[in-house]
Amino acid sequence: MTSSISERITTIRASLPPSVRLIAISKQVPTEVIRSAYNAGIRDFGENRIQEAARKQAELQDLSDITWHFIGHLQSNKAKKAIELFPWIHSVDNLKLAQRLNQLAQELGVNPQICLQVKILLDPNKSGWSVPELLADLPALNQCKFLQIQGLMTIPPLGLNDAEVLSVFNSTKQLAKKIQEQNWSDIKMEHLSMGMSGDYQLAVQAGATMVRLGTILFGDRT
Repeated sequence: MTSSISERITTIRASLPPSVRLIAISKQVPTEVIRSAYNAGIRDFGENRIQEAARKQAELQDLSDITWHFIGHLQSNKAKKAIELFPWIHSVDNLKLAQRLNQLAQELGVNPQICLQVKILLDPNKSGWSVPELLADLPALNQCKFLQIQGLMTIPPLGLNDAEVLSVFNSTKQLAKKIQEQNWSDIKMEHLSMGMSGDYQLAVQAGATMVRLGTILFGDRT
């Protein structure tokens, strides 16, 4: 990539509505590059590995207004460390994990913000609730009082055309609306975390409030 990170960030931010939060996915990105993105105005960074994130957070602790987002598959044995390090977890993908996080949040005295990962289409390569499973688990999720459930996260299956991807995003928006209309006391549907480097414009079109961009900002990683 010939343009600088700051130029790419400026261009992309200019293309996003003010209502959309840009989360820079900084996995495998050195801390000095994260600093460059920070200096270009980014305050939200996403990581998918606990150990890597812990090291980076220690090296960047002088940047006290960064918000860290966990965006990877979260195993139960890493749950405690995840809520210690991340105020946002976008990838809560099953009820057992949500209940474990809720228990840990109570013990640690924190209230992490959560997105529920849903699979609109069957996809053996992705984690997440199917739509019927999620609707069935809502009463139990509503009992997770120490989690701030803020909305849904989705990743379309690979190999879809633009119209199919847009349909997935629109369906996620409709699902969020359906859940919101049920008026749960402790489940909000204020956020839709959807859209990555290849499809974020379609996600924004469908109503995303948070886009997760890595390659388009930082280039390819190994």
